Amino acid sequence: MKKNQLTYSDIAHSELFRKLMDKKKRFIIPMTLFFCAFYFTLPFLTAFSNVLNTPAVGSITWAWVFAFAQFIMTWVLCSLYSKKSVTFDAICEEIKDQMHAEQRKAG
Repeated sequence: MKKNQLTYSDIAHSELFRKLMDKKKRFIIPMTLFFCAFYFTLPFLTAFSNVLNTPAVGSITWAWVFAFAQFIMTWVLCSLYSKKSVTFDAICEEIKDQMHAEQRKAG
């Protein structure tokens, strides 16, 4: 390995990288928890209660409404992540620029 070649460890210990990981965790963990709670509520309610068996509109039960809402929830979460990822990408570019500058300075 070259003396001035960057390693993952160099990048992972940088302040910007830690900032990126913190921002991603603050966004992804709540989103994942919400997704899991929303997703597993349908099978849980259908297995252990009759709440979703009541009609919502005509002969369509709340189970069907909830199931359809899961598709909508998935699209919404994907859209939110796509918009938020622009911020993550900008920080990644900052990290790359900083690391390249340090590499040039070193040698």
